[in-house]
Amino acid sequence: MSDTDTSYLDRVAWNDQGLVPAIAQDRDSKEILMVAWMNREALSLTRTEGRAIYWSRSRQKLWRKGEESGHVQEVSEIRLDCDNDVVLLQVNQRGGIACHTGRRSCFYSVLKDGRWQAVDPIIKDPASIYSQ
Repeated sequence: MSDTDTSYLDRVAWNDQGLVPAIAQDRDSKEILMVAWMNREALSLTRTEGRAIYWSRSRQKLWRKGEESGHVQEVSEIRLDCDNDVVLLQVNQRGGIACHTGRRSCFYSVLKDGRWQAVDPIIKDPASIYSQ
């Protein structure tokens, strides 16, 4: 496939908003780091730039992971699930922090005794990450 061939984008089952969920997984440990959304442009740019680029639903614009925090996700592989409706990015997480809360993963809460409890530590205070 050439860099200008975008036919792979037509195979994705985009939702009514033209988005697909994207799971970021650590390429070595296989830990799930986060889930975000991609549109066609985000997936195309992720492929060509080799870094995770998402669609921010709240800001209604492309979001290059790490553009403010420096915690860039270098993409080593892009996969599509069997229903063509979820993208999996295998990434190298620069800085070891994927979550805006300053944790390694966004999946830091565990359901225990009917309550969500944070079980993973904050690696870096978010105020110091986003103070720029």
